[in-house]
Amino acid sequence: QVQLVESGGGLVQAGDSLRLSCAASGRTFSNYHIGWFRQVPGKEREFVARISDSGGSTFYADSVKGRFTISRDNAKNTVYLQMNNLKPEDTAVYYCAADYLFSPPKTRPLNRAAMQQYDFWGQGTQVTVSS
Repeated sequence: QVQLVESGGGLVQAGDSLRLSCAASGRTFSNYHIGWFRQVPGKEREFVARISDSGGSTFYADSVKGRFTISRDNAKNTVYLQMNNLKPEDTAVYYCAADYLFSPPKTRPLNRAAMQQYDFWGQGTQVTVSS
């Protein structure tokens, strides 16, 4: 399995930027697609962004498209989420998650935004955006 640790969260003002990191250890990092999710207390965890194993393909929720950028450095076993022009509604705990490339399908048809598609999760990092 792979272990994931998020970092980079904090308290910022609306319009500011933050870069979150997701550091992985354990199995071969390049064998995992990585997703970012976020959760507000009392609400379901929601999909934010996803990057393929090689980094060649990315996918975003409409709510963050054009403001957030997901990237990865497989040499450093790290995925990043660059968040620009942050809004108060971006306030949440942000989690990264790993989808093993060679596992049997977990959603049919494939749903890259579904929590069930991911095998391993980090503990989360808090992002708070003040107005």
